[in-house]
Amino acid sequence: MTSHEPSGDRGAAPVYDAYDAVVLAGGAARRLGGADKPGVHVGGRALLDRVLTACADARTTVVVADSRPTARPVRWAREDPPGGGPLAALGAGLHHTTAEQTVVLSADLPFLGATTVRRLLSALHVSDAEGVLVTDADGRDQPLVAAYRTHALRRELAALATEHGSLTGLPLRRLTAALHLTRVPDPVASFDCDTWDDIATARARIREHGHVLDEWISAAKDELGIDLDVDTGVLLDLARDAAHGVARPAAPLTTFLVGYAAAQAGGGPEAVAEAARKAVALALRWADEADETDKAAGAEPATGPDATADTRPDAG
Repeated sequence: MTSHEPSGDRGAAPVYDAYDAVVLAGGAARRLGGADKPGVHVGGRALLDRVLTACADARTTVVVADSRPTARPVRWAREDPPGGGPLAALGAGLHHTTAEQTVVLSADLPFLGATTVRRLLSALHVSDAEGVLVTDADGRDQPLVAAYRTHALRRELAALATEHGSLTGLPLRRLTAALHLTRVPDPVASFDCDTWDDIATARARIREHGHVLDEWISAAKDELGIDLDVDTGVLLDLARDAAHGVARPAAPLTTFLVGYAAAQAGGGPEAVAEAARKAVALALRWADEADETDKAAGAEPATGPDATADTRPDAG
C-alpha cells in the first residue's frame, strides 16, 4: 500500500520522535571499479561522513561495514557473510537499534542533509504509515533514504528470513512491497553516487556559487571537530566592516579574534554573536574617526577596502 505525504505547513518546525540510524556502507561498488566508495571525497569530506552528519542527532548510529575512522562516533556491524546484500546488512544493523523509528540510509548520498532526515521522521510521526521514503527526480523509490517503524522492519525481515532461509541476496523490493509506505519527493537528497560521472557531478555542484560557502563551512567544522551553528551573515558583515573601516588584512584577523574570544566566553552561538557585535562596533568607531580626521583636514573621506595604509614593517 502506498500514499504520498500531504503538503501540510512547510513553515512549521518538524516534530518527530527519537530515532536510530542504520547506514549501509559495505557494498562492492562495482560501477566504481571496486573503489572504496564510502571513503571517496566530495567537497573535502568522505561520502560516509557527509551522511553521518545528516543523521547526527540519531540516538544510535550503526554503520554496516568494516570499521574505519569517521567524523563522529558510530557503532559498527557486519552482515554474515559479508557482501550478503542490503537486506542482510539491514538485518545486521537492526540488531543494535532500540528506538521505535529507524532511519535507513546508504553511504553514497552527497547532498543528504539533516533537513531531509527530519522531514522523513516528521512525516512518519503524523501518519499511520510503516515507513516514509524519498523518491528521486524520476519518481523512483529510494528505500535507502527512508524512515521506518522499527517493529515493521523486524517483522518483515523475520518473515523473509523464514520464507527464504536467510536474507542473503534478497532485493530491497521484497521488503518494501510488504510495508505500508508513504513518499516524499526530493530529487536533490536522493542523488547517489554510483559512477565516477556521478562523483564528478556532485563535486561540480558543490562548487557552484550558491552552495560553496555552506559546503566549505560544513567541511571545515567536520575537519576541526566543531559542532556549532553560527550566523555566517554576522561574521561576513564583520569581515566587511573590518576590511572597509580598518584595512583589508583586518578582516581575517578580526574574525579569528572573535572566534578566540567566543571560545574564552564558553563558546556557543550567543558567545560568537556577542563577540562579533563588539568587534563590529569597534570597526565602525574606527571608520568614523578616520572620516572625522579627513574632514578636519579638508580631504575626502577615505573609503574602500584599502582605506588605511598598510603599516606592517614589511609593507612595500
